[in-house]
Amino acid sequence: MSSSHSSESEDGIESALMDARRRRRRLNTAIMYQVLSHSEKHLEKKPRVEPRLRDSRFTPHFDGAIGAIDGTHIPVTVPAAHMVNHVGRYGYSTQNVMAVCDFDLRFTSIVAGWPAVALLVTASSICIHLLTRAKKPCPAELPPGSLGLPVIGQTFGFLCAIRANIVEEWIRDRIKRYGPVSKASLFGTPTVLVAGPAANKFVFFSSLMPMLPRSVQRIVGERNVVSHHGDNQVRIRGALSEFLEPDILKVYVGRIDAIVRRHLVENWSGGRTTVTVLPLMKRLTFDILCALLFGLEMGAVRDALSDELERMFDGMLAIPVNLPFTAFRRSLAAGRRCRQLLHRITRENKAKLGASPNNDLISQLLSMTDDHGEQLLTNEEIVDSSVGTLIAGHDTTSTLMTFMVRQLANDPDTLSSMVQEHEEIAKNKADGEALAWEDLSKMKLTWRVAQETLRIVPPVFGSFRIAIEDIEFDGYCIPKGWQVLWAASLTQMDPSIFHEPAKFDPSRFESQSSARPPCSFVAFGSGRRICPGIEFAKVETLVTMHYLVRQFRWKLCCKENTFIRTPLPVPLHGLPIELEHKPSVSPFKCNHTL
Repeated sequence: MSSSHSSESEDGIESALMDARRRRRRLNTAIMYQVLSHSEKHLEKKPRVEPRLRDSRFTPHFDGAIGAIDGTHIPVTVPAAHMVNHVGRYGYSTQNVMAVCDFDLRFTSIVAGWPAVALLVTASSICIHLLTRAKKPCPAELPPGSLGLPVIGQTFGFLCAIRANIVEEWIRDRIKRYGPVSKASLFGTPTVLVAGPAANKFVFFSSLMPMLPRSVQRIVGERNVVSHHGDNQVRIRGALSEFLEPDILKVYVGRIDAIVRRHLVENWSGGRTTVTVLPLMKRLTFDILCALLFGLEMGAVRDALSDELERMFDGMLAIPVNLPFTAFRRSLAAGRRCRQLLHRITRENKAKLGASPNNDLISQLLSMTDDHGEQLLTNEEIVDSSVGTLIAGHDTTSTLMTFMVRQLANDPDTLSSMVQEHEEIAKNKADGEALAWEDLSKMKLTWRVAQETLRIVPPVFGSFRIAIEDIEFDGYCIPKGWQVLWAASLTQMDPSIFHEPAKFDPSRFESQSSARPPCSFVAFGSGRRICPGIEFAKVETLVTMHYLVRQFRWKLCCKENTFIRTPLPVPLHGLPIELEHKPSVSPFKCNHTL
């Protein structure tokens, strides 16, 4: 690509970022106008609530609520006698206002009068705030089950079940004995195990917070987005989400296209007759993440970061004993070296911001400022969140694409239909022309195949949350400080929800308005817990599969169609396949450079 083309591309990315921010400001302005239209001469401190919301606990009317605006910097006319209650931090009179909307974006309530810092939050946290005074005490009854031996609890059995790939059976056995809610002790912490659509909804829309085990936090960094709660999490997650929203990703499709094509030329073509899929998919997703998130091109620094990341992963679930020659100590050391490399990248990007703005994630995070013009995130927060982004985006997407390759080898009819879908798209492209955002929207079958793959083999079978207060679920108390293990994979293989759940059937996802209950397919989370990288993963997957199914045929080398968990699913031997190049398809060409 010429320097002029590169400059035009950077200008286009910067323009897209500015357009997205302007649209967000217009949306916020429109919402606040609707809020203010409910006011009279001046906003009052007493709540203005519809009659149907006058329930002592504001439920179940908030079940359909999806979001709220809580704004404190709204200039208002306030009588002098009440001025002291309405002076904001900048010295002028303001009024705090909250508006809650439902899934149809209709406002269900307007509440005004709390002096506080402006914050965009979701309805679940709003409910917790509103219910503080009217909340019933948590019932004394704990869930059934046993905490087992002190410290050890059921940890060994749980880890053995993960490694033997029978963790779902391990959880089902507990459900048979104790029901869908039970207590145990995992990793030295009292734990409540929950499963089912209602449990998923509870996890996504309650005050439960994401958590990483303390040992994992020590490896990946204390300032990552998962480990933060409250305002800090909103601030960091919001910064990450802005970079990963569709309006921004549209500009990056061509660059991802170029990375995918170069990867296939270097690692799949050239007369190769066999390849091992999983390590190649990991390399591909790592290359994409490095280029787009960190502005890091091929070279020694990227290679070093890849090596340290693998060493860090190796000991992440090891017994957290920090002694010489242990896997945990090696992982700790690799995590430190990984963060040192990212600190170096951050410093270099910061030095370049003034003269030549880059459009990778780190540069965007460095450019974000608060109301006083100060850098919004600290360098430590940027680095630790970058490590977390690498972990979240590296193995999960590569696992999805690996199992799609495995599934398509076993399902020639679905593969044939996918090839037809992608050939239709290719007919309208010039030789060597990159895919565009509009092309991805036509890959409907391919994304249904991805969704069905995620349903049957979810990269993450479940995860942990922590109770930041006493909370009730299904009539049982979950005390503050206890952790909650929710098993999403059980819901996705429930025959009462998915007919013949073991059968691979992408048509399950043809209609978004299917009869399955809410929160039954949660591969990317839901509500405020939805994965901010869902669209990023979608672009990676669709672009990669477009070129794979058009350029190659393949067969599985291993007859055993099994996999283990580490805890992510890993197919036998990394999924070696016999590769055949399609002679009728022109070789890879690319009009973009990296």
